[in-house]
Amino acid sequence: MAVTINTLRDLKAKGEAFAALTAYDATFSHVISEAGVEVMLIGDSLGMVLQGNDSTLPVTMDDMCYHVRAVARGNQGALVMADMPFMSYSTPASAMDNAARLMRAGAQMVKLEGTDWMAETITALSERGVPVCAHLGLTPQFVNKFGGYKVQGREEKAAEQMIDHACQLEAAGADVILLECVPAPLAARITQAVKAPVIGIGAGADTDGQVLVMHDMLGVTPGRKARFVKNFLAETDSIQAAIAAYVAAVKNRTFPAEEHTFKA
Repeated sequence: MAVTINTLRDLKAKGEAFAALTAYDATFSHVISEAGVEVMLIGDSLGMVLQGNDSTLPVTMDDMCYHVRAVARGNQGALVMADMPFMSYSTPASAMDNAARLMRAGAQMVKLEGTDWMAETITALSERGVPVCAHLGLTPQFVNKFGGYKVQGREEKAAEQMIDHACQLEAAGADVILLECVPAPLAARITQAVKAPVIGIGAGADTDGQVLVMHDMLGVTPGRKARFVKNFLAETDSIQAAIAAYVAAVKNRTFPAEEHTFKA
């Protein structure tokens, strides 16, 4: 049975964790979705792990649409979420045009990075039938404003503001909230504060779901490994087994463990 936004809501209501993973092509899409991953994210992370850029900013709408089409062809029932790349949703009008392109390519939900300024855009998309995931915390498209890839929400004022933004964006129509690199206690507070399913990456074990970049989960990303990453291939004998181990660890909440978590 195909996963929908209602599936994720039901899992949250039952207190059952769900797994998300990035995918960029048809072959891995098939393997990942068959392993029981509920959400496949075509991330603009492809700019780094596939294209070799030092950020996600160079990724274009044409790039995203190409990879969305490939993932959609291989999908075996997962919910397909696609990132809207840098500056593709700077106005509600541009967001609607570009979200339409992604949905026509095969996406079933789009993901936007930002805070309360996205409310009008999220409402416009939601009213026109586009499910939206609102990405808060460390938003990689803002790396130049942040001055690097840094944990967000450690100060109480910033934490309260993030909770407020999550609630505002849910009220605007966001169907899912994604939290990246925020302290685990804050992520738990946000997960409790909203009815929408919350996906975490570097946000502790108390969110409703977890996501990783596939290359990180397989331990093939060059350079320094982020704190929240675990190499599941190191403990298994195949890519398929590694993905299955990741799904199992997310669902039984053994991943992320303490060593993958940021404190306040």
